[in-house]
Amino acid sequence: MNKMKTIRVEKVTLNFGAGKDQALLEKGVKLIKHVTGISPVKTITQKRIQEWGLRPGLPIGCKLTLRGPRAIEVLGQLLESKEKILKERQFDTMGNLSFGIPEYIDIPNVRYDPDLGIMGFEVSVTLTRPGYRVKSRRNLRRPLGKGHKITKQEAIEFMTAQFGVKVDV
Repeated sequence: MNKMKTIRVEKVTLNFGAGKDQALLEKGVKLIKHVTGISPVKTITQKRIQEWGLRPGLPIGCKLTLRGPRAIEVLGQLLESKEKILKERQFDTMGNLSFGIPEYIDIPNVRYDPDLGIMGFEVSVTLTRPGYRVKSRRNLRRPLGKGHKITKQEAIEFMTAQFGVKVDV
């Protein structure tokens, strides 16, 4: 097999949205730190949406991006909490996947924290191939060829082979 066609996990992003409730946001920051041991970054609004009571500069959530071996380790634990079963609709056409963790206590080796209660968060996994940097580098940026993009089926096959995930329709 061509080594430029091998698929790998580029990053795993954990996301917690709290809206304008600052107490819930602080719990979300504690939750992601409790699960991974790394402090997340707060996400700030850029737009004003009066109906929702949002204004620019207001923190509304937090996120954490993991890369390398730590990302694969955490992804394995998160998939264990889902019993390694994902749905086909959780994969997009570009080969990425997203799923939610409804209760953090389902994750192996994570204990219940009474300060947090029962909460969950979202997980997004970005898959790449060698050479994907061409589309995002600073100099000589170029589009990717059709044959180099990751299809939905290739992403499903990768997750099945690499992590033992079962995909339901």
